[in-house]
Amino acid sequence: QVQLVESGGGTVQAGGSLRLSCSASGSIFGIGTMSWYRQAPGKQRELVADIKSGGIPGYSDSAKGRSTISRDDAKSTVHLQMNSLKPDDTAVYYCKVGVQLDARPMLRDYWGQGTQVTVSS
Repeated sequence: QVQLVESGGGTVQAGGSLRLSCSASGSIFGIGTMSWYRQAPGKQRELVADIKSGGIPGYSDSAKGRSTISRDDAKSTVHLQMNSLKPDDTAVYYCKVGVQLDARPMLRDYWGQGTQVTVSS
């Protein structure tokens, strides 16, 4: 099986920065798209940013210009650098990784356990 471990959450003041990391381990043959989602209390989970296997990033409107997603395939890790944080960014952040488990060209999505980000005003 595959496990995802997230780190880097915490509490920061508005305008501050955080860097989230998510590392995958286990029976991994290959990795596809790596993504970060967030879920605030009472709201639906939403995509923050993703990065495809070729390294092409994509951002939500709220993250564009303030966040940078990157990946290290050698370490099966994805990072999310978040700057100029706002109280509205307060949420639990989850990583999602598309994992190829064997030589068959199929990906299965795995989710991390979530890491809390709290931005105080």
